[in-house]
Amino acid sequence: MELFERPGGGENAVLVQISFNTAKSSQDEREFIELARSAGAEIAGFISGSRQSPDPRHFIGEGKTQEVHDLLLAHDANLVIFDHSLSPAQERNLEKQLQCRVLDRTGLILDIFAQRARSHEGKLQVELAQLKHLSTRLVRGWTHLERQKGGIGLRGPGETQLETDRRLIGERIKQINKRLEKVQNQREQGRQARKKAEIPTVSLIGYTNAGKSTLFNALTQAEVYAADQLFATLDPTLRRVQLPNQQEIILADTVGFIRHLPHDLVVAFRSTLQETIDADLLLHVTDSHDEQRELYREQVNKVITEIGAEHVPQIEVMNKIDLGGQAPHMEEGNGVSPTRIYVSAQKQLGLEMLLEYLGNYFAGQMFRGELNIPPKHARLRSRLYADKAIQTEQISEEGNFRLNVAIDQRRLDQYLQEEGLSLDDLGN
Repeated sequence: MELFERPGGGENAVLVQISFNTAKSSQDEREFIELARSAGAEIAGFISGSRQSPDPRHFIGEGKTQEVHDLLLAHDANLVIFDHSLSPAQERNLEKQLQCRVLDRTGLILDIFAQRARSHEGKLQVELAQLKHLSTRLVRGWTHLERQKGGIGLRGPGETQLETDRRLIGERIKQINKRLEKVQNQREQGRQARKKAEIPTVSLIGYTNAGKSTLFNALTQAEVYAADQLFATLDPTLRRVQLPNQQEIILADTVGFIRHLPHDLVVAFRSTLQETIDADLLLHVTDSHDEQRELYREQVNKVITEIGAEHVPQIEVMNKIDLGGQAPHMEEGNGVSPTRIYVSAQKQLGLEMLLEYLGNYFAGQMFRGELNIPPKHARLRSRLYADKAIQTEQISEEGNFRLNVAIDQRRLDQYLQEEGLSLDDLGN
């Protein structure tokens, strides 16, 4: 069996994007190209097509595989990137057929994350996600030993090497998980301290490249890296911001979202996104000049639901109004759609309006008092504990939970609504 040596490099790439029973949209193609460029790839060619379902062996059919091969030779390219998740077998079969490196969407995003991670925690999270992704693809590069799968008389060096690799990866994953646990405990202590000091946390969310980091820098006078590329910011950054009414908030800049963010990556970066889950308010930053803004808004909210932050109130910050010649203004929410504030972070337009709104939002928004909760509403008590909102607890003679509570009024109102209760129902 001929041994295929995988090349180490691979910046000159052919992109492959296939539609399955859906029409391919221009924003899908544009985002895929931006992802590849953000990873440092030079685009040698772009191949698209449609199929009823993926080919189990090569994901694409024989004709498309040959088309990719011809394009590789014509442009002297040495990397093929798929805008899809490939199985380990499909990736391996394609590499053997095309005689070059093949990368799927998850591997591409992981590569970008690896370039962007700056903090100790970010680097650990990237390595953890990479190792988990790699552990399913260990057989690649060992094609000359594929037949030595085990059994009596067949336990050769191939299996020994693969088992060694798996064991080493498993041990490294355990080490990283232990380190991440320590970092996460430190973050949790910081969150607890902020809750005790009653400093609200406001988290910036949004589709990647919407201008979150530019807005963060403008509001905090920080120097977080901001660039016109996908995933310019990966590590969460927190800064204190003083509002016009002298109140302080903590502003958190987090990783941007994209369509079809692989579930494994959402799980791997859950601790990074914890600042979003535990925030008192989300500023959903949207590029007001982008024609696809409504679609992107839906995608962001889908990820917000996936990480369990759908209960956090949102304000929409419509950024980049200077590109459309708009003036700063505000549209009050009506209970169905959230309040929208139109700004330009780059030109520093409308930022005073945004800060003033935040000052009014948090002024008097805390409920502090006693709640008398019957046992049948124990779920409400559990949610208050999860929010670290309970300061003291006693059991009344009637068997009810008497709780001294400090919590954001809006969040309490939401919990009460879901339980079908009012504050009067929980009085003395």
